[in-house]
Amino acid sequence: MKESQYHKTDRPKKVALVHDFLVSFGGAERVLQALASLYPDAPIYTLLQDEAIARRFFPGREIRTSFLQSFPAWLRRRYRALLPLYPVAIETLDLREFDLVISSSGAWSKGIITRLHTKHIAYVHSPMRYAWEGREAYLDESLPWFVPRLLMRLWLSYMRLWDSEAADRPDVLIANSEYTRDRIMKYYRQEASVVYPPVLPLPGSEATAVLPRNERKHFLVVSRLTRSKQIGPVIEAFSKLGFPLVVVGSGREESSLRRIAGEHVTFVGRVNDDRLGRYYREARALIFPSEEDFGMVAVEALASGTPVIAYEYGGIREILQVGETGEVFRSQTPEVIAEAVKRFIEKETQGGYPPETLIRSVQTFSRSGFEAGIRKAAGETGNRAAADSGVFSERSSSIPQA
Repeated sequence: MKESQYHKTDRPKKVALVHDFLVSFGGAERVLQALASLYPDAPIYTLLQDEAIARRFFPGREIRTSFLQSFPAWLRRRYRALLPLYPVAIETLDLREFDLVISSSGAWSKGIITRLHTKHIAYVHSPMRYAWEGREAYLDESLPWFVPRLLMRLWLSYMRLWDSEAADRPDVLIANSEYTRDRIMKYYRQEASVVYPPVLPLPGSEATAVLPRNERKHFLVVSRLTRSKQIGPVIEAFSKLGFPLVVVGSGREESSLRRIAGEHVTFVGRVNDDRLGRYYREARALIFPSEEDFGMVAVEALASGTPVIAYEYGGIREILQVGETGEVFRSQTPEVIAEAVKRFIEKETQGGYPPETLIRSVQTFSRSGFEAGIRKAAGETGNRAAADSGVFSERSSSIPQA
């Protein structure tokens, strides 16, 4: 972790927040909401915004966009086609007036350019996956038919160089999990501290609203419906098992997933937090089939008193306690997923996974812990010790390393 030498004065710091995009709402945007609440006067900078999303989730906030926002609406809706312009766009954001900048970065925001005496804290959700270990999956899933594969490989080579250089620019790197911290070390050769994301209880998810086991009827998936999320094998498994499965979310793969789904699989699309909270509470278990840098959906389920059956790689290792709060599978195939579901049902019938244990297991991922970790990184006073703040330096996985 690097420390910038910046002017210390008695005047209040001018703070800005930077986020990759405000064109949808997911886990990264929930983190941005927490940062915006922590710094209520800070403007939010972003490459592109959907004004409806911004008004709904960040009402009354000043949002400043890059030059990409001036492009025609039809082109902004196809913003992935603007990929070659992202490095230039993020570097042209004018942040000269600020003393402290906190970026919320899944790929681009850490690459902002700040003054010598501006402190830049980068909260890293993930190193740029499609430039590093996820490049082959990206080429298979997202490459338009008219773009030569060799040309895209050359572009991704350039992106790796840019991403590595961009990671040198922040004064402080914060990872959202120990798994992300390991990836930061591998790809950027830099140390990062860990501040877990804040997972706010969804409406009605408090302990008093937890449903008894005999009232829980379906299994649940909450995800974007893309190939990388591995929802297909889950649907195949449940179509064969014959257990009810509710799929929350939408995406490019929805039509193909519907074609392979059996009569016991129900697609409900995107839902608001009230309905999502109900789906969590009414589920026997959440199925979490992809390798994620953290796993906010899994924490939301556990906070609702619902166990998790997960693919055992990634940030889920820091969340799930095997045999106590859920089960894991080591291969993303229908047969292996089905076996994990059967193990879960056997343990469930024996009285396993008591809701109070599930809820207690995720109390670490709190709003107060997140805020204390960010304030500590910003050098602000009145912080709790690192062990109480959501900042961790030792490993605490309950799942055996492969």
